[in-house]
Amino acid sequence: MDVSASTTAASGVKTDVKTGNGMIRPNSFRVVAGPCTVESYEQFYASAEAVKKAGFEYVRGGAFKPRTSPYSFQGLGEEGLKILSEVAGEFGLKVVSEVMDPYDIELVMEHADVLQIGARNMANFSLLKRVGAAIAGTRHGAVLKRGLSSTVEEWLQAAEYITSSGGDNVVLCERGIRTFESSTRFTLDLSAVIVAKRLTDLPVIVDPSHAAGRRDLVVPLSKASVAAEADGLMVESHHDPQEALCDGEQALPAEALHGLKGILRPFASAMGREVI
Repeated sequence: MDVSASTTAASGVKTDVKTGNGMIRPNSFRVVAGPCTVESYEQFYASAEAVKKAGFEYVRGGAFKPRTSPYSFQGLGEEGLKILSEVAGEFGLKVVSEVMDPYDIELVMEHADVLQIGARNMANFSLLKRVGAAIAGTRHGAVLKRGLSSTVEEWLQAAEYITSSGGDNVVLCERGIRTFESSTRFTLDLSAVIVAKRLTDLPVIVDPSHAAGRRDLVVPLSKASVAAEADGLMVESHHDPQEALCDGEQALPAEALHGLKGILRPFASAMGREVI
């Protein structure tokens, strides 16, 4: 596997995390939660409040959303970003939000602490380079999701576009890949988490929500992610999943989110980690 030295651990195992913004910390298991998209101020306020009450510090929410159908809700754009930062500020939460267009990077950075690069943009190399240059020397970070049909090598090479452009605060996110299996939305490849952590210094988190496409599988897959040495989770949650404009069927309701920390705690403890 041809992965250059800036992302490869010489010893073959992960040494130290590079996320200076504090998203990933040694001996901790980070949980990022929140709705797929920002739909309104009221909706995001209720969802962010649930994240805060659940004991988590990072909220996710999309203002720009890539959708398979051009007729699906694609986010509120700049208005959504303003809602994100305003509500997160009220609750003292940090924000993870997706950037799709190189021309929107600075705008997203004004409102989010961590820029998410989605699976469909993993091979958008001009975007990756621009994000790397933009976050270089700042406390902003980037979460790079694995492409829908990408190999681990391709995923790590994509991360290299960011790090070689100066962006050290990069977190990899396994979110499931396309296989022949149809009982879940995608197939969560936990072996890729382990392999990536043997090949790179970069932290690796898991998105069980997009992989499963079903909320009843999110918690079991979250437990498995802890055992697979992941550094954290990114889960979808919504104060009223039945009314969600995007991916409501995989979003955890508030009551399930509130219990997630307690459920994961013994698994994390067995791995020498603390759920944060």
